[in-house]
Amino acid sequence: GEAVPSTAKGTDFGDMSAFVHGVVLGHGRISAGSVCSSRGSSLFSAGMTARSLSTSKPALNRSQRTSTPRMMADPIVNLEGKKALVTGIANNRSIAWGIAQQLKAAGAEIGVSYLPLSEKVEAKVKDLCKPLEPTLFVPCDVQKSEDVTNLAKTVEKEWGSVDIFVHCLAFANREDLTGEFINTSKDGFNLAMSVSTYSLVETSKALAPLMNNGGAIVTLTYLGSVKYVPNYNVMGVAKAGLEAAVRYLAAELGPKNIRVNSISAGSIRTLASSAIGGIQSMIKHVEEFSPLRRATTIDEVGNTAAFLSSDAASGITGQIIYVDSGYEIVGATINK
Repeated sequence: GEAVPSTAKGTDFGDMSAFVHGVVLGHGRISAGSVCSSRGSSLFSAGMTARSLSTSKPALNRSQRTSTPRMMADPIVNLEGKKALVTGIANNRSIAWGIAQQLKAAGAEIGVSYLPLSEKVEAKVKDLCKPLEPTLFVPCDVQKSEDVTNLAKTVEKEWGSVDIFVHCLAFANREDLTGEFINTSKDGFNLAMSVSTYSLVETSKALAPLMNNGGAIVTLTYLGSVKYVPNYNVMGVAKAGLEAAVRYLAAELGPKNIRVNSISAGSIRTLASSAIGGIQSMIKHVEEFSPLRRATTIDEVGNTAAFLSSDAASGITGQIIYVDSGYEIVGATINK
């Protein structure tokens, strides 16, 4: 997943909900641009509170809104007292990193699960995560069921329970991401589905019993699950499976007050996305033609993940939330 850099043999898609997340239409999908604050800012340090909405001050005009600093004392989302386990942090450009930062800003206690590739990788992730002050730092390779079991046991031993689980895990062999999808190898197909799709099912099964007071599970998807995207190939099928898994898990875990949602992030330059041929031109296209005329930031995705993890989203489950500068609504463009 997001914890693994691109390699000669494969590409990690966890931190990119895959490169140009966007154009998706259909049942159960929500465009959530209004959930996010302004570009790159935190929903929690500069939010509008219910108290502020009730004041009698006159509305600001457009220029005033643009130039007036937002200095609210209370955050929109409050996750104090909540324990959040985040997977897939690879570097400071990872979407998982953006999510973890915003969960921390909202007051959550953070736990980090990383892929134990080497001592060097472990040290790098641990150093990056110092500002999060994680009270859990647990290795987990989701291709090994014993690692998933150990992850749950460690959470139970150290925390007793968990309130939020952030799943940012996906992987596909590089050779299955070039040329035609029809040439996907069986082993490559099974690997992509196992890491990118089944891992959500297995980890949710392991952690759900520890969500004693209900909880929230958040994962990442991409428009390639419902639309053709060049070079995305087997990952598109894996993300389609992931979205279906979100709906089934939401239905089954709902009676336990556990909500399951996915974020389809917009175009973000990450280590994983850099491995996709033509990604730079795709991002430029989004920047030129999305309604907001820009790419999405990891902070914006993080803000939405924190919202979905909070009581403010207590009625939302089984949904695909688009955080993509509005690109999801675009049906056609005209070259300028």
